Amino acid sequence: MKIQAALQSATESFAKAGIESAAADAEILLAHLLKISRGELQAKAFTDAEFTETEIYADLVGKRAQRIPLQHLTGVAHFRRLTLKVGPGVFVPRPETEVVTQLAVDALRAVGNESPIAVDLATGSGAIALSLAVEVSNAKVFAIELSEDALEYTRVNFAELAPEAVLVQGDLVDAFPELNGIVDVLVSNPPYIPDQMIPIYPEVHLHDPSLALYGGADGLDVVRNVDSAAKRLLRSGGTLIIEHADMQGEAVRELLLASGWIQVRTHKDLVGRDRATTALA
Repeated sequence: MKIQAALQSATESFAKAGIESAAADAEILLAHLLKISRGELQAKAFTDAEFTETEIYADLVGKRAQRIPLQHLTGVAHFRRLTLKVGPGVFVPRPETEVVTQLAVDALRAVGNESPIAVDLATGSGAIALSLAVEVSNAKVFAIELSEDALEYTRVNFAELAPEAVLVQGDLVDAFPELNGIVDVLVSNPPYIPDQMIPIYPEVHLHDPSLALYGGADGLDVVRNVDSAAKRLLRSGGTLIIEHADMQGEAVRELLLASGWIQVRTHKDLVGRDRATTALA
């Protein structure tokens, strides 16, 4: 079958299924199957090239049209400089979290000692923690994740990308008591969707783990736990960074101000929506 025809058919199937990135997903899946880059695939399509794995591609296309996440079909998620192993049971990192990670990278680089300490609470796939370890090479990075299902992927990611970083399983509420009062930067992308809300995209509400999505009646139960843990872990002057939903900026600011944090500020993501709030201990 010709590559161009296969891509066109897949794109049409994805568009009918309501997938916004239909053409891109068609290319990414076929490039993954053929073990070539997306650019190489586009070049082959332009030259009217053919491929033989048509049945396998049709199966992948059918699954994606059923709104199985693209990353579950390829087994990887790209995040900043990283290629992370992901799949059912672990939260797939989002592009907006890259902005949150940049806040943490900047704060860690600004620390005036040779071995700054960073903690990532509820690390999921390890996207934030591993970005810190890779991009701030002199940092000591610690991360915690509760879900054993998620850790199936997280442990692989840490072993492959930053084996010197520390990953443990446990509840973030009492994470890393040995680091009490000495952490320079603490970052978290906790579950923050209110329990009664259903995410719009089927890829999220059908396939992302509930433990990584829902944060109680107002969505802020785990944020409150992050606040408590951060007050214990951060040194005086240390930086707290919390990702949250776009409509939660004011609520998170009020929560942190009431808890005694200073210089509380909400930051926007690349599309201008409130995405993270920072504060100093």
